[in-house]
Amino acid sequence: MIGSRSWGLERPQQDRDSKKLALKAFQKVGLHEDDDVKYMMRGSKLRKVKSSKWKKDRQMKLQEDGLSIWYESRNKPPTFSVMDIREVQEGHQSEVMKKHGSSYSEKRCFTILFAGSRSSLDLVAATEEEGRRWVQGLKKLSRRVAAMSQQDKIEHLIHQHLHKADKNNDNKISFKEMKNMLKMINLKVNDDYVNFLFQQCDKSKTSKLEEHEIEEFCKLLMQRPELEQIFQHFSGKEERLSIDGLELFLEEQKETVTKENCLNIIQKYRVYDNGQINQALTLDGFMMYLLSPEGNIFNPDHDRVYQDMSQPLSHYFISTSHNTYLMEDQLGGPSSTEAYIRALLRGCRCVELDCWEGPNGEPIIYHGYTLTSKILFKDVITTIRDYAFTVSPYPVILSLENHCGKEQQTVMARHLKGILGDMLVTAMIDGKVPKELPSPEELKRKILIKGKKLRISGPAAVQQEEAGDDCEEENVKNEKKNKKKLTKELSDLVIYCQSTHFQSFEQTWSRQAPHETSSFSETKAKRLIAENGFSFVAHNTLQLSKVYPLGSRVDSSNFNPQEMWNGGCQLVALNFQKAGVEMDLNKGKFRQNGRSGYILKPSFMRNRNIQFDPSRPMEGPGLDRKQLIIDVITAQQLPKVNKDKKNSIVDPLVRVEVHGVPEDNATKKTRHIENNGFNPVWNEALRFTINVPELALIRFLVEDYDSSSSNDFIGQFTLPFTSMKEGYRHIHLLARDSAPLSPATLFVRVRIRSM
Repeated sequence: MIGSRSWGLERPQQDRDSKKLALKAFQKVGLHEDDDVKYMMRGSKLRKVKSSKWKKDRQMKLQEDGLSIWYESRNKPPTFSVMDIREVQEGHQSEVMKKHGSSYSEKRCFTILFAGSRSSLDLVAATEEEGRRWVQGLKKLSRRVAAMSQQDKIEHLIHQHLHKADKNNDNKISFKEMKNMLKMINLKVNDDYVNFLFQQCDKSKTSKLEEHEIEEFCKLLMQRPELEQIFQHFSGKEERLSIDGLELFLEEQKETVTKENCLNIIQKYRVYDNGQINQALTLDGFMMYLLSPEGNIFNPDHDRVYQDMSQPLSHYFISTSHNTYLMEDQLGGPSSTEAYIRALLRGCRCVELDCWEGPNGEPIIYHGYTLTSKILFKDVITTIRDYAFTVSPYPVILSLENHCGKEQQTVMARHLKGILGDMLVTAMIDGKVPKELPSPEELKRKILIKGKKLRISGPAAVQQEEAGDDCEEENVKNEKKNKKKLTKELSDLVIYCQSTHFQSFEQTWSRQAPHETSSFSETKAKRLIAENGFSFVAHNTLQLSKVYPLGSRVDSSNFNPQEMWNGGCQLVALNFQKAGVEMDLNKGKFRQNGRSGYILKPSFMRNRNIQFDPSRPMEGPGLDRKQLIIDVITAQQLPKVNKDKKNSIVDPLVRVEVHGVPEDNATKKTRHIENNGFNPVWNEALRFTINVPELALIRFLVEDYDSSSSNDFIGQFTLPFTSMKEGYRHIHLLARDSAPLSPATLFVRVRIRSM
């Protein structure tokens, strides 16, 4: 096993020679001479901390390829990739370290946070020096990964597998080892083709590929005939793509075509030939361009905040989490502040806090009447303060489900004000009740409280509790039985998001109270959209509406959020901890506008006087028919589905889905390709008609075909139709939990025509 071997650069020359294949992989990373990285490669015994009682020593070591870390584990895969690391925290920053790491020096402690759903690692080094080395080394490797090109990552992957295939460590590849290596990279071909490849590279005729021959083999593997064909079409008989040829290609791509733009691309992706700088792109440079963010299907202009952020909050879709504190199911899973960190780092702008009476006068958060674990309210508020504006400067809404008595409500109010300080909105911006909600721009770096509020009525100014929102708890009987009286201290913190029971659309307009917010179960929201959709859309031009999952979804499953967005609902609350198509849609929806968590609604959903029916769109605003043609061309470096079976090769197919108004919903798929996850070729065109493009999401799904059972998920990517670039584009696939599947890609051609 690779993980059982250690390799340091200070070892004898013959030992280094036997590791040349690993060194080749490592050189793609470019940090093989770094002292911190060399330290990590020698390995360390680190203490893993999970609780006050669970603290165990675990071996950890950077592998020979420079990007894989072997980690002693009882139940998880023994290695993880540096590419999967989202953040490295020093000291006592995580929930676990705050609670259980205080007995260790902060300089010995660090936490590795992962992209996706993998649990974080809380680790304690034996010495402060060791802790510093690991933190610095991990951060350097993470920065290097972020800077690696797609081709660098593919080359690294191939050299990594070549090293694994070289069983006798002689730095040479035999015919048998080549066959095994092809299986590792998800490719099964007949012996004649393997032999053809082998003979083509075996220039020395030794029946083994040596160093320069291995590089030749890698170049053959990395060939992209489909890109060569496109290059030749626009370059003509030349072996260079001139400015004129590049202009023609950019026209095909629907990109900005100017001499200056062409020169910028050539300068950025040019390859030097014998020291000469050519005002043209070589094939390698052209491939680099198509694999860069500029060749991505997602419009890079939408990676920044490009929408008007000065409109009322009710004019935006807002990324919203349900039962944010839960890491797993709704009945017995753990509650954790880490769940809030994950949601906020994914751009979530509305989080939920179910607040209950706790011991020692301190309110707690958990899923009431269940066995889910409990966390302190004040710890959650501290976590929100620390992470609220890490990825987005726009306002965060705390949706309070208050089940506490008066004393602990007072404690809640004290914590909110004391911990959040100036972040907390405690009064109307201009001191007056507004005719419309303030904008995200006006509320930058501010935190709003959504909850019930007392109102003053009658000559005696007696405080009465405003009717609460539709009960979001599963146990309604217990709720009514244990109803708590609201305190003024907590009520006073509810300014712009007053939870109010929905009675009718007519009453909403008669009251003209934009600061009131109603909550709807998924069932009620669906019914309102189906029966009176245009009124619901109009209602949502004035007030915020929150839609929450049914209590029967004990496994934390989700409803289809697209239906609710079609109705103009802003706060569509999903269980962020549950991977699946619903969260894919949510991530795709909020991928745009700089991942700020706020998406400006289409203009026809912001004007009360426009009647838009989401169930049956009519001629008029919103209806703008387009034909979408997706040519599914190839895929590259798809991962194995069953990694435990060495000979298991995927049979991939591509499914393209349109999610939008009911009339636009559609799914079409390609045929499956047998035994090739490395470079399958389809060349199939899938056609769709889209009536309301401003609401449509496009989901690309790659599956492993199975004739006897349901297909296995390989990867996906979802984006708004309006963020999709035309032309020849790469799609960088995501795993089930939304972690990057780098370097796995789809290569497609996108064409959009008005109808």
